Amino acid sequence: MKNYRTILYLVIMMFSILFILSGCDNETKNAKKIAYISTTKHSQYAKTFTDLHLGIIYDFNLRLTEADKSWVTLWVEGYENGEKTEPFRLIELSYGLNPTSVSEGPMGLGIINPQMEDFSLFLYSTGASIPPHAIKNILNSKGVGATSWSYAIGDEVEGLEEGETKVLGVYRQAVNSFRTYDYQDTNDVTKMINEDTADLLLKIKVDRKMK
Repeated sequence: MKNYRTILYLVIMMFSILFILSGCDNETKNAKKIAYISTTKHSQYAKTFTDLHLGIIYDFNLRLTEADKSWVTLWVEGYENGEKTEPFRLIELSYGLNPTSVSEGPMGLGIINPQMEDFSLFLYSTGASIPPHAIKNILNSKGVGATSWSYAIGDEVEGLEEGETKVLGVYRQAVNSFRTYDYQDTNDVTKMINEDTADLLLKIKVDRKMK
């Protein structure tokens, strides 16, 4: 009987420890993020852009849970034949320290006339934007036979950690066809850049900054 009670006690202790560890793990997973982002492919912004045949738009909803302590950086990196373009960041939008603690609204990138050698990029967000910025001699070089653009995140809302850099969208050009890559995997992105003729990567990072 004594051995039975000892075994029962040990089993109860084991399950208690597992329950506590599981609870800690869930708390970590459910901890509030500094920002939440989701695609809004069918928004009015996207519809207007499409109806006017202006080009391509990557539209998102961005929610900042600590907007008064957050600094957002949104930018586009350029690559041509596996090398970084000059400048590397083709366009960049930086803003933050909102007067309210929580902020939510549209955010994204527009590519005007991407089929032309000279195209334009613009970035926008709630309360901040950069007008169209002309870019030359990156896209549509001689020999390009395939073009693809896609969001780099799924349809679900994704949380962003403080200081985390996330790829939001990718515009690709190649001689023939494309391989499929995981845009959140650094090694995969490197392989893609080395394989493609030209790439534009839309990225975001949210840092915590005090006034």
